[in-house]
Amino acid sequence: MSATPVLDTLEARVLGVLVEKDLTTPEQYPLSLASLNAGCNQKSNRDPVLDLSEAEVRLTVDGLRGKGLVGASHPSGGRVERYHHCVRETWGVHAVSLAVLTELLLRGPQSVGELKTRCQRMAPIESKDVLLHSLEKLAGRGFVRETPPPPGSRATRWMQLLVPGGEPAAAPAPAAPSAPATTTPSADRVGRLEAEVARLRRNLESLAEKLGESLED
Repeated sequence: MSATPVLDTLEARVLGVLVEKDLTTPEQYPLSLASLNAGCNQKSNRDPVLDLSEAEVRLTVDGLRGKGLVGASHPSGGRVERYHHCVRETWGVHAVSLAVLTELLLRGPQSVGELKTRCQRMAPIESKDVLLHSLEKLAGRGFVRETPPPPGSRATRWMQLLVPGGEPAAAPAPAAPSAPATTTPSADRVGRLEAEVARLRRNLESLAEKLGESLED
């Protein structure tokens, strides 16, 4: 596969939820379609908050299965199909790196401090140096990159590169001041006006001649 996997926005959400639930609530994992759908629409630890239907989630799961990132099973012979991720095997990432990718997929660009705090629920991180080492390894594989600090902050942020077009939107450039309104007519307009005046003048002269001839008679 390519050095940098490619996901769409819904695949990123579904995959992030599967890894998160694996690392935080293993007793409830693998997930049924209903549980996976609820995790995708969860209002906490998600940015943006989505409102996906089960049909949309199922279709997304099918796409991820085709990429070798999700598998399905029927644990203990149950009738309900359940889904699990295959990120460790397919991408070859473990522990801290897996937690970092999951957090970035679920919540977008974050600073090292934010990542350290939030990733602790999924994997123990001894220090920021350990976290930075994982980020640098992921950056070397094209999975993430560091971005400049947002306005009003000194801390740089890290973003995932798995979803094309996931770059933070740049602030719009200030609009150029509009040119002051002008009342000066254009050359074309002046020409049209002059021609119209000349035509009216000729008409008046013609009428005057006819009127004079009528009076003489």
